[in-house]
Amino acid sequence: MNGADTAFVLISAALVMLMTPGLAFFYGGMVRVKSALNMLMMSFVSLGIVTVLWVLFGYSLAFGDDVGAGLLGDLGHIGFRGIGPETLTGGKEGIPVFAFALFQLMFAVITPALMSGALADRVKFSAWALFITLWVSVVYFPVAHWVWQADGWLFKLKVIDFAGGTAVHINAGIGALAAVLVVGKRIGFKKDPMRPHSLPLVVLGTGLLWFGWFGFNAGSALAANGTAANMAMNTQVATGAAMLGWLAYERIRHGAFTTLGAASGAVAGLVAITPSGAAVNAFGALLIGVVAGAVCSWAVSLKFRFGFDDSLDVVGVHLVGGVIGTLLVGLLATDGVGGATQLGRQAAGAFSVMAYSFAVSWLLAKLVDKTIGFRATEDDEVGGLDQAFHAETAYDLTGAFSVARSAAPAPQRPAGPPDQAGPDQAGTPQNKKVDV
Repeated sequence: MNGADTAFVLISAALVMLMTPGLAFFYGGMVRVKSALNMLMMSFVSLGIVTVLWVLFGYSLAFGDDVGAGLLGDLGHIGFRGIGPETLTGGKEGIPVFAFALFQLMFAVITPALMSGALADRVKFSAWALFITLWVSVVYFPVAHWVWQADGWLFKLKVIDFAGGTAVHINAGIGALAAVLVVGKRIGFKKDPMRPHSLPLVVLGTGLLWFGWFGFNAGSALAANGTAANMAMNTQVATGAAMLGWLAYERIRHGAFTTLGAASGAVAGLVAITPSGAAVNAFGALLIGVVAGAVCSWAVSLKFRFGFDDSLDVVGVHLVGGVIGTLLVGLLATDGVGGATQLGRQAAGAFSVMAYSFAVSWLLAKLVDKTIGFRATEDDEVGGLDQAFHAETAYDLTGAFSVARSAAPAPQRPAGPPDQAGPDQAGTPQNKKVDV
């Protein structure tokens, strides 16, 4: 066992785990206050559901021996059967399989959580839990096998996806679009203001995502080496450039540099560099970031043009950003890798994942909708999903209001005869004559 590489992968797995709560804060601050907890829970619950599925059969389907044609792994490792603490990857100088499996588990956890932002404010929590259970089983696990297992058909096609542009971001983005088309628009879409209730939470979530993404990207080297260092540097470069690209477009188009734009631009850069960062130099990362920031800023407006209600811009950031990063690696890859041939491979990988994920995600969303119902009731949506599904509210302000009331001076009664004193809080006379 290589102890340094093992420690590096375990730390990276912990960083990637932190990204899911970070995503919960990022999305949670962007919704209205009445559904803030529901948005947090839609991300957070993935840590429970996907972990259980990963142990039962997910790891085996994604990284088990290929059953043929590079489409799916076998079930030889159900419950991690045949894998022990001393089982290594990579022969004599490998890392424990459990370290690799834990790292990959965190990718599986965050991918369906990314989709939740597109469906904010309007779906039943139980239906969401069922949907992601089905989705990771028949969409994510097979696609991960295609991309990252040595026998996967996209891996053999030599599609470059270092850390998840196709398997994570394109997969989640197009799947979210399919689900949105089934579920429909929020009540008041294009009519009511639906502003973020807490931009500080959005920035906090962005910071946690940015921090964790170093584990997401550099950790995908599975070793503490030069590739990991190059990927970490390019992650920082692309993210910073994308934030500036988004803000520049926003200033030209809308006349302001917004906090939400800065946060969204950073995430767009993180998405775009994910598939390509190990294959490009720092200048390539800079270019990828600027392009992703500006294009994704433009792409989020498409939901208004085409009329699909992607609540928190999952399609505009993750799908578009993932496609940008996946394709640009074909043009910008160094060491003789880039070129027309590689661009064709990248396009084949991106669009095959899009086609499969969209079709199956749409069918799964329809299945959930026709069986238990995907959409929350109108009363629940208008009143807020926090109370409807969680019996809680994000902010308890009753104590603050009671303190404010007790500190306020008592109202003065108007002067006059006792039987003509001012009204009480119910609007009735305080001293009413009564015949005895």
